Formats: sequence, C-alpha cells, structure tokens
Amino acid sequence: MVPALICCEQMEGFRFRCIPGCTSCCTRRGYVYLTEADLHRAAQYLAVSPEEFERNFVYRTKHLLRLRIPKHGGCHFLRNGGCSIHPAKPTQCRLYPFWPELVESPREWARETKTCPGIGTGRLVQIGTAMEKAGRMRDAYPFLYGKS
Repeated sequence: MVPALICCEQMEGFRFRCIPGCTSCCTRRGYVYLTEADLHRAAQYLAVSPEEFERNFVYRTKHLLRLRIPKHGGCHFLRNGGCSIHPAKPTQCRLYPFWPELVESPREWARETKTCPGIGTGRLVQIGTAMEKAGRMRDAYPFLYGKS
C-alpha cells in the first residue's frame, strides 16, 4: 500500500537531476547546517584545522552548527558558478532535494520545482530511496526534526 502522503504523480518515485552550472539551491535564503563530520571534512579539504575552519566559517550554539552567512549573502563557498568545496560539501547540500519536508509532502515537492530546475527531470529515484535519504537528513540534523 502506498502511503497517503504520496500523490498519484509520484507513485513511482521522484525525478531529479542536478543541472550542471545551476546554483539555485546555493543562492536561496536560509541556513546551511553542519554536522561535526561536515566541519572536519571541509576543514581537511581546505587544508586547515577544524578550529580554523570553525573560526572563519561556522556559527555554533549548544545544539547546532551552521555556516555563517557572508555579508554579500549566499554561501562562502559558491565561486565561479559552483561549489568550491564540492567533494566535502555539507550533508544538507549533498542530500538536497531529498529533505523530509520535501519528499513527505507532494505540495512542497511541487513548490520546490519553482526553485530547482532539476526536480522533475533526470532519472527516477524510487520512493524508498528518497525516503532513506530523507531519513539520513533527519539523523544528521535531529534539532531540525524534533529528535534532539
């Protein structure tokens, strides 16, 4: 039985393909949250200590880490139409658009097509795979999804 939250158009799954050169997800308003592993991976990629990376790019509270927003807005690592830390980009970025709030709501998934030109194109991502990715997002960021 297909869960009620999946509309008829999505019964097979979700179509998504990252469009080369597109940075729509990188230029929208909002925060990029980090896990401790994200912080260490990005620091290693940039060949700096985790402490230096945090000092320069991270805002930390008791329950969360997020990238600071530069004065010009956007992302510190968006350069020349792409992510300058792509191999080490944060979990949140790697999992987009398979976030719980998008894959669990046909309305939100449809709304996101206005922001992301890759949604609705490309290969079919099975519902189970999309939900597994959404679960990884929940696990990585429990403070966002009421699991803290």
